[in-house]
Amino acid sequence: MARPAALETIDSDGAPADRLADPAGADVRRLVRDWQGWLRDERRAATHTVAAYGRDLTGFLVFLSAHLGGQVDGAALSGLTAADFRAYLADRADRRLARSSTTRALSVIRNFFNWAEREGKVANTALGRLRTPKLPRTVPRPLAAEDALRLIEAAGRQHGEAWLNLRDVALLMLLYGAGLRIDEALSLPLAAARAEDSLTITGKGNKQRVVPLLPQVCTALRAYAQVRPAASGDAALFIGSRGGRLNPGVVQRQMRRLRRTLGLDESATPHALRHSFATHLLADGADLRVIQELLGHASLSTTQRYTEVEGEHLRAIYRGAHPRARK
Repeated sequence: MARPAALETIDSDGAPADRLADPAGADVRRLVRDWQGWLRDERRAATHTVAAYGRDLTGFLVFLSAHLGGQVDGAALSGLTAADFRAYLADRADRRLARSSTTRALSVIRNFFNWAEREGKVANTALGRLRTPKLPRTVPRPLAAEDALRLIEAAGRQHGEAWLNLRDVALLMLLYGAGLRIDEALSLPLAAARAEDSLTITGKGNKQRVVPLLPQVCTALRAYAQVRPAASGDAALFIGSRGGRLNPGVVQRQMRRLRRTLGLDESATPHALRHSFATHLLADGADLRVIQELLGHASLSTTQRYTEVEGEHLRAIYRGAHPRARK
C-alpha cells in the first residue's frame, strides 16, 4: 500500500523518511491525511506550507518508530510521555540541527496533536508540559545597496541562454524591488508580466496585499516575458529550463554561485533581498507601518526587527566617525 505524501518525502533535516519502511501504522497515516486536509481546506494553508508541515511530522514519526521499536499507532501517540518528547529534542540536538528548525518542528507537532484531540482521535497531555526551546534573538542580515545591485547585474550574465538571464534578473528584481518572498514570486502567473504599476500578491495564510512596482521592475518582467519559451502546465511566470514551474532550490543554487563569484557573505540568500528591501526603505525614511503592509507581516513586531538593523548601522557609523571612538 502506498504511503501518504507526508510519509513519502523527507523530514525537516533532509534525512530520508524511509529510514524505516513504515514509521506509522494505518490509523496514524489516516490521521496525517485528515490533518493535512484540514490544514489545506479549513486553515487555507498554502500548498508548500502543508508539504513542509508534513515533512516535519514525518521526521517525528520516523524518530518515534526507532525510539519505540515499531510502527507508531494512535495508542502509541496517546501514550507518549514528556521523556519521549524530550528524547526527540535530544536526538535533534545530537545531530546538530538548527534550534530554529527544531522549534518549528515542535510547533508542527503541537498543531497535529491539538487537532487530533479536537477531533477526538488522540489525546496526550505530556506535550503541553514540554517547554519550547528558546531561540536566540536574531536580526535580519540585509545586503548593502551596492551589493544587491551587483547581484542583479551578475544574474544577467550567468547563463548561456538569454532568456534564462532575463528570467533571473526579473526574479531578483522582484525580490529586491518589491520585497516578495521567493515562494510568492514563483507562484505568480504569466499574466503578472503585464502589470503596469502594482501586483496583487497572495502571501502566508492566503492573505492578499497590493505591492507597488517600480518602473525598472515592470521593464524587467516584460523583457523576460517577451522571450520566455512556451511551457506546459499552469502557465507560471517563472519556469525552469525544462518548462515546468521554477523550483526554489534552483534559485538558491544560483544565488550560491553568484555570491561566490562576487565574494559575498553566505547570508546573501534570496530572502536577504527581501530583508534588503525593507532595511533600505527604512533607512530612507519609510514609515514602519507602510513597510509592514508591503511585506505582508501580520504583526508590526515582526517588522520592527528592521529598526534594530538600522540601529546597528548607525552605531557602526558612530564608532567609525566619532574622534573618541577611534582612539
